[in-house]
Amino acid sequence: MTCRRLVLPVLCLLLAVLGTAGQAQAVGYRYWSFWDRNSTADTADTWVYATQGPSTARPSDGDVQGFRFSVSEDSKDSAKPRGAADFATICAKTPAREGSKRVGLVLDFGTAADAPSGSTPPSPRTACARIDDDATTADALAAVAKPLRYDTNALLCAIAGYPTTGCGEPVADDRPKTSASPGTEAKSNPSDGKGNGDGGPSVGLLAGIAAVAALGAAATWQARRRRN
Repeated sequence: MTCRRLVLPVLCLLLAVLGTAGQAQAVGYRYWSFWDRNSTADTADTWVYATQGPSTARPSDGDVQGFRFSVSEDSKDSAKPRGAADFATICAKTPAREGSKRVGLVLDFGTAADAPSGSTPPSPRTACARIDDDATTADALAAVAKPLRYDTNALLCAIAGYPTTGCGEPVADDRPKTSASPGTEAKSNPSDGKGNGDGGPSVGLLAGIAAVAALGAAATWQARRRRN
């Protein structure tokens, strides 16, 4: 059935507005993302989202890997680690040793906007882990960034004890994106008119729904009047 009669276009508009309510409140997840530093002679150093988890990835001597705590919907919009990521600098004071390998780690604890309520993220830091030749990235983290916390599905929940609670929980992503401006801290104001602070629809959206509903009532009244 198409929206061709007098009342139906208004009702269709109302449904469209209601339909955008769920889209306006995209859900992100608060978690530690895992990155590989792509360093080749042909390209500039860049962060690439890791294709394996830290418990299965086995870096080579001289590799640099990064972790970033943030809120994001998926790997496409996930915030990358910030700061210098040069292996020679990170592991300058850790000489090579036979039978082991060195892995540079960049640990970015994120911004206040991404932190769980009541938490303050530590400053980003780097560390050089010397581990066995067949060790994983998880082993490297355990060597330099304890305590680590995992959930029952082996998801990495905390590095160096941060955060103290939570693990990949959904978050109403109505705050400014932190990945768009590396090195800066985005701030969220629940009363700035963009949201109501509890993940519900904004005041502007509710006002729009009310206006469309009023138009629908007026159109219905006018249609009945013409029939009478």
